[in-house]
Formats: sequence, structure tokens, C-alpha cells
Amino acid sequence: MNSRHFRYVGNELQVEGVPLSRIAEKFGTPVYVYSEAALLEPLDRIRSCLSGLDHLVCFAAKANSNLSILRLFAGAGAGLDAVSGGELFRARKAGVPADRIVFSGVGKTEKEMEEALRFGRSGILAFNVESAEELTVLNRVAERVGRQARFSIRLNPDVDPKTHPYISTGLRKNKFGLPRAEASRLARYSRELRWVSLRGASVHIGSQLLSLAPLREAFRNLSDFAEEIVALNIPLSHVDLGGGLGIPYRNEEAPSIESYCALIQKEFGSNSRLAKKTSLRPKVVLEPGRLLAGNAGVLVSEILFRKKGVSRNFLIIDAAMNDLIRPALYESHHEIVPLTKSGRSRDAVFDVVGPVCETSDVFGRARRLPGSIARGDLVAVLSAGAYGFSMASQYNSRTRVAEVLVSGNRTRVIRRRETYEDLIRGES
Repeated sequence: MNSRHFRYVGNELQVEGVPLSRIAEKFGTPVYVYSEAALLEPLDRIRSCLSGLDHLVCFAAKANSNLSILRLFAGAGAGLDAVSGGELFRARKAGVPADRIVFSGVGKTEKEMEEALRFGRSGILAFNVESAEELTVLNRVAERVGRQARFSIRLNPDVDPKTHPYISTGLRKNKFGLPRAEASRLARYSRELRWVSLRGASVHIGSQLLSLAPLREAFRNLSDFAEEIVALNIPLSHVDLGGGLGIPYRNEEAPSIESYCALIQKEFGSNSRLAKKTSLRPKVVLEPGRLLAGNAGVLVSEILFRKKGVSRNFLIIDAAMNDLIRPALYESHHEIVPLTKSGRSRDAVFDVVGPVCETSDVFGRARRLPGSIARGDLVAVLSAGAYGFSMASQYNSRTRVAEVLVSGNRTRVIRRRETYEDLIRGES
């Protein structure tokens, strides 16, 4: 288990002391189950090891956008990293203060810009701007609204994050951010625009990073760029370090939160090169998503059938790629375990698959599970709290699953299971 809040007690897999089998019996399957304690624990660890540094943790809503989870983080003092008007709407509904919201993404519409500018009394903390044309449009929208737009320039440092190419965002060939020379020109150009105010420098090189080395290189690039902005007599208030720190999905070794924070302190704290050269101690903004939510959730599913193939054995479960697309999309690994251990059964090897009509609807190949496992038994797909439901679809006209939040011995549905009527809502 990658979270101490999910563990076997005797032969039963439990979350915060509640048997997952009891949750499945009460709410049905498939079902996402989250631990409140597991969600808050990494946030508390970040705050503890950055306690001497002015910082703001903005949860990346794209990782898990359920309103109850956004409210939980907002209530704990976190902000939100939005990448769409819909996520801004969720932030408003969840009660996230405007001054704790950053708006990222390469393709913000004028409508979304206006919504962000009208958020709260004076708009959001910052837009992370990624092109000169975007800044020109933002200036025009801000003039129309009558509110100055605070923004950061997102730097593309051309750093290889050593992650899956689909979630790499810091290489020159990627669509994200600006090369240093263009970012510098944009900083100078911004002084000609009345309705925008350059307040920060930002970077985000990718997701599921399992080494600090790429982050160290990216942070040093960002520090150099921040120094250049200060030399232009532009009052820089924050640096946005993005997110990306990975979690162990199986036996990988991921950097600890404490070592990650030590790197941040070194590059942007009071004894950093930036502080010594410029006397600048900017607020540090972080945008973790997977780091907070990934190991805080599981997907519980029931076995529909065992099937013997020519060269392999299959377990067909009632969850599918439309519920959790990461294995099909990224070939990502998620541990799959039985909800009830069987001490007397020898293990057998299975491909664990869903019922969707796609060959890629596979949760795991050649997985060892009890040989006695049978129709009606329950399994948990672990580390499913991030990029699970938020990437779910209704493919094959499958209703989306329920979500349940556990806090101590209390369980509550935070998203009801869809019905067939939900499938056709809005259609004619």
C-alpha cells in the first residue's frame, strides 16, 4: 500500500478503519473511495517543511475536481490551479478565495479571461501567460472589464523531465511556455500595456517526476529569469513552480516531500542565489495535484467473470477504461489487490480487464491474485485518486461511477452514481 490510511486489518482491506467491502455493499460498484486523512497529509507535510518560506499551495483541480475535495483543500487553506472556465466555476462553488487562484493553460478564451477577472473583488491571483498574443488579448479583455490583470510568464526551460511523453511539458518541442529569449521579450513588452501587470515567473515541466534533477535544472532557469525581470525594475511578487512531483505506483522510489521542499528552500529561500543577488524573497506558489490526491483514492470493482483464454487467464471486472483511463492512455501501472485476503489459496496469474469493447481496456497484465478468486469477489485498483474520475467518460454509454469520501468512521457520497437518464440529458 502506498498510503498508511489504506491497509489490511486481518484479511480485510480498510480505509481509515472502515472495510472497503462494507462501502461496496452500501454504495455498489464500481466506486471511487477517498480518504480525507490521506488527502490532507501531504498538504500538511508541505506546509511543515516550508514553514519559514512565504508560500501558497494551489491544488491542481484537473487531478480531482470533485467539489467536496476542492472544499476540503480550500478549508485547509490551499488555493487552486485552474485550467478552464469550468474549473474556475468549480473554484467559486467550492469557496476558494480569488487571491488563491492561478489560471494556467495555453488556450484561454476571452470568456474565461473575463470570468477570472470578475472573480472576487479584484480578480484572481495570476494568469500564467504562455504567448505574446495571449497577453495582448488579456490586456484588451482587462480594459473591457475595467480591472488590471495580474500575470506570470510561463517559462519553457527545455528540460527533459524523464516522464511519459504525453505528460512532458518542459521541452522545446512541447506547446507549453516560452523559451527564455521570447519570455524576456514578453516581459519588456508588458511594460507597454496598461491593463496587465507582470507579477510572477512560472514553470511546469511535466507530471509524475521521479527525480529531483530535472526540477533542480528548471528551478535554476526560473531563478535566472526572475533575476532578469527584477533588473527591468518590475516588482516581482511570486514565483510559480508548478507541480509534477511523482508518487510511487508500485516499487518506484519517488523523492520525498521533504527533499522536494529542501530543494525549493535552496533555490528560493532566504539564502538562495536569487535572494543574495536581488534581495528578493518572492512568495512561492506550488501546483501539486497527483502528489496530494493520487494515493488518497482507490477504485473498487466487482469481478464479473473468470475467463480462460488460449494463452492467458482473464478476470473481467465491472470497472472499465471509461472509469479509469490511465492504463489505456499511458500504459500506467496501478496495483490491483483483493479486498479480502485468502491465506489458503495459491496465487494465479491473470490479465485484469474491463467490459468495454476496446482491446486497450486493460487494468493490468500478468497480475498475481489468489487462484481462488471468483465471480462476485471484490478488488481495489490502488493509487486512483488523481486523474481517475476527472478523466472519466460515458464511452460505450456507460454511466459514470459514484464517489465516496471517508473521514474516520464516517462515509458519504460526494458524487452520486449516474443513471441512464443522465446519459441522454441535454440530447434531443
